[in-house]
Amino acid sequence: MGKEFEQIIIAGFGGQGVLFLGKVLAQVGMAAGKNVSWIPSYGPEMRGGTANCTVVISDDPIASPIVAEPDTVLAMNRPSVTKFLPKISKGGTLIYNSSLIPDDNFRHDVNVHAVPASKIADDLGNPKVANLVMVGAYVKHNTVLDYELVLQTLPKLIPTKQKELAQVNRAAFIKGYEIG
Repeated sequence: MGKEFEQIIIAGFGGQGVLFLGKVLAQVGMAAGKNVSWIPSYGPEMRGGTANCTVVISDDPIASPIVAEPDTVLAMNRPSVTKFLPKISKGGTLIYNSSLIPDDNFRHDVNVHAVPASKIADDLGNPKVANLVMVGAYVKHNTVLDYELVLQTLPKLIPTKQKELAQVNRAAFIKGYEIG
């Protein structure tokens, strides 16, 4: 069994699927029988502006859904790294979209994983699935969610009118996991 408690911040530009990425993690957590919370944060500038969400996944009841010191940050753009990197707990994890964020001297007391999410999504023919690439990378580097359970749950999260996206979403998740 994996870690019993995980606090996550997912951040990027509006339109990058940041909120959906958080919903995927929360839904898979629920499917695993865990307690979860998901809180979106965005302004009226959602598309093109910044958006983020917090997800807490726990075996125990969640006392507070507020995440001040995340265990993991999934950053889709540079402003997100700038804002949330200082908040990651020591020994925590930063997973960032290296297609849009240059390699940098990130903190030495956190685990850092560069994932070319946007490039992989482009290579798969759909730039909108970069968020699923990040889900795959997250699952690779964290034991709180199970790979197979994500594959089982993912098709249920896609709106009925977009079922044709199921295969590319699955491929993006798998590629993100493999690249990790």
